[in-house]
Amino acid sequence: MRVQICTPTYIEAENIEEFLRRARAAVPDADILVLDDNSPDGTADIAERVGIELGQIDVLRRPEKRGLGAAYRAGFAIGIARGYDVICQVDADLSHDPEVLPDLIAAVAGDADLAIGSRYVPGGAIPHWPKRRLALSKYGNMYARFMLRTGVRDTSAGFRAYRADLLQAIDFSHTRAKGYGFQLETTYRVARVGARIVEIPITFTDRVRGYSKMSGSVIVEEMALMTWWGLRDRLRRKRSRA
Repeated sequence: MRVQICTPTYIEAENIEEFLRRARAAVPDADILVLDDNSPDGTADIAERVGIELGQIDVLRRPEKRGLGAAYRAGFAIGIARGYDVICQVDADLSHDPEVLPDLIAAVAGDADLAIGSRYVPGGAIPHWPKRRLALSKYGNMYARFMLRTGVRDTSAGFRAYRADLLQAIDFSHTRAKGYGFQLETTYRVARVGARIVEIPITFTDRVRGYSKMSGSVIVEEMALMTWWGLRDRLRRKRSRA
């Protein structure tokens, strides 16, 4: 199976080289696509230098910061156009351990359509988060599971492997989320088409270098989207029974 790993970057100069080396060691045959949103710290330059050394690493320089969702839509489109069988997404800040990539890929090579690196299934952990942040994330994911009825415990997780044909089936190019809500939207679409989703336990390690891109506006986007989709589906079911 041909595998592409997509990683969006913005101001990750402190992490990108280590990430690329660890990802290459974990999945030697995979191709890696760095989607950089014009980082002012030279992230793309470092990625290109490491790519020349390691091989099978491309860097897409995007003209401006357009958000996580836009970056993944661009990466997925390239992966499908190039004929990959499996397309992965992973953060470059090392919060996702690249050594788990083979497990996600193996799940999709088996009978899964989408494999998610999950913090909230047995064996998953977030060892260093403060209680308030952990509670916000847990209850947010519980709310998403209730509203969207996906059955997924970690709907907002960004460490994933998809069958490429599944991304086409959910019409990923017409997703609308700009930020981390992209994870919610794609999970929701996958569940709606009845595809098989599996969750692989991971230990999520908070970044030690750089700064988090999470913000209040991102949380508002996520809550608004999942509430709208959930209420819309309930209204449609009610009308269909009338």
